[in-house]
Amino acid sequence: MSTTSAMLTNPAYYALTGPHARLAEVQGRVRRYQTQVAPFLGLPEEPTEQDWADAVELVGVGNSVAFKRPDLPLPDSVKLVQKFGLVQFSAPEAFGAEDPEAVELGPGDVPEMVALVALTDPGPFRVRTIECGRYVGLRRGGELVAMAGERYHLPGFVEISGVCTHPAYRGQGLAGRLVRDVAFGIEKAGAHPFLHTGATNASAIRLYEGLGFSVSNRMSVTIIEPAAR
Repeated sequence: MSTTSAMLTNPAYYALTGPHARLAEVQGRVRRYQTQVAPFLGLPEEPTEQDWADAVELVGVGNSVAFKRPDLPLPDSVKLVQKFGLVQFSAPEAFGAEDPEAVELGPGDVPEMVALVALTDPGPFRVRTIECGRYVGLRRGGELVAMAGERYHLPGFVEISGVCTHPAYRGQGLAGRLVRDVAFGIEKAGAHPFLHTGATNASAIRLYEGLGFSVSNRMSVTIIEPAAR
């Protein structure tokens, strides 16, 4: 497996051992995002028994964590909570376009961002997720009605995430505009945009295919918790 393939099929690990190391909690070779940032675990390519023991210690009994990667055998020390399919898309070359209406979102916008995510469910977004990278939004009458931003930062790649639109404003192309704006910033920094969506999220898949994205990997989101001792 090439280094690029390994990174893209194990993004949390390569983010947390690379550009997002400042957001990591560490136990041995295992990493996880600080809990208020994101619920993701980073495991080495071929986790050992010791790596799994470190993961259990890092997560803690009674807590859960998720990882995105191809199917991985689970040891008896962890319990499967949920698993579902995931599609990873790669942006076409020179895809980004700056949007004149997009506004940069900062810490003061987080309550509105969290509320929009709760209404639309694009995936996990926590009170410190904004520390992962640049987020932008569109407002109507002062209200935040659409947003998108950056989550995993890998060497040479940045994930577009948190893409959502208020139900009252769907069908106007707002999400696509913000995806292009976020991609513009990623490309300007010399990286390539990619993103994920659930394998059964037909509307999101249509959106990204319509924008010219191509499937780069099919993986799973696996949510686990330490088994009771």
